[in-house]
Amino acid sequence: MLPYRLRENRNPQVERVAPDCTKMMQDNVVIGVDVGGTKVAAGLVDCSGKIHCQSRTPMVANDAARGLAAVSTAINELLNGSGTRQTPAIGVCAPGPLNPTTGIVINPPNLPAWHNFPLADELRSLYPNTTIKIDNDANAAALAESKWGAGRGYRNLFYATIGTGIGAGLVFDGQIYHGRTGSAVEGGHQGIDPRGPLCPCGKRGCIEVLAAGPAIARRAREKLSHAAKSALLEMTGGDAQGITSEMVAKAYWAGDGIAKEVMKETLDLLGYWLGNVIDLVEPDVIVIGGGVSSMLAPFLEEIRARWTGACLNPYPQEIPLVLAHYKEDAGIAGAAALCDTK
Repeated sequence: MLPYRLRENRNPQVERVAPDCTKMMQDNVVIGVDVGGTKVAAGLVDCSGKIHCQSRTPMVANDAARGLAAVSTAINELLNGSGTRQTPAIGVCAPGPLNPTTGIVINPPNLPAWHNFPLADELRSLYPNTTIKIDNDANAAALAESKWGAGRGYRNLFYATIGTGIGAGLVFDGQIYHGRTGSAVEGGHQGIDPRGPLCPCGKRGCIEVLAAGPAIARRAREKLSHAAKSALLEMTGGDAQGITSEMVAKAYWAGDGIAKEVMKETLDLLGYWLGNVIDLVEPDVIVIGGGVSSMLAPFLEEIRARWTGACLNPYPQEIPLVLAHYKEDAGIAGAAALCDTK
């Protein structure tokens, strides 16, 4: 069996097509590549942000050369399906920290073999005379949402991806804000409690360690040590260590007291954090994506309500808070957006 598979995409934004991508290559398309710690996904994306077809292959995190080979495998599967000899522009969203100008992946925790790895130069050697663009996943996803997704039509966008961690991207006038060295907008590591739990980044009280998916589950487990009964324990057969953020959401809607307390705290934390973001950059729109976003979807207005009193800004309620358009395909769309110049 081949280590990858070309698949039709089930995202409503994506056209369902046969694996033969020959027709797509007649259009103005680019290749978007999403590199993760366990897989590489690539897709053909047209100038309207529609993903036509995809390939996937396992990522090799502990060997630099084999990791690069996994990326080229995913790209080549798309090219082989297209039947073209001309390679379109390739955008890659890779784990950070990285330098988007040089294309060097600096020190990604989930890809230990890619320390100071010249990813852009390596890909240019494999695909000569091809435009190669690289950025981190949150920046890329922010750009895709700005161009084609939930932030389309707004000048300035703040994007937050909330899942196992919290990432952020900032788009001003259609351009990603990178800061001096490309390391700006690490929104998940904005500290809001100097006495809070220690984050893996080394700081205390980062919003990531307080409100990401694992943090939601952790706070539920801590509260259960003082509770006689909870639906959460019933879900895990009495093993509190098995609790997940998804279980907290399910228990909340079942009326569980512990889950309600955890959800209130989570909304308080996210509302306070985003209030700081509003005071700092005053975006035109805030877009929420990531694996926890579906859990937060029913509570967006409650988060917005918390901005009153949490912002110096006198008009926080004029800023929309919306769910991201791209979900599991945010990386592919974001990587492609890096190459879109329209």
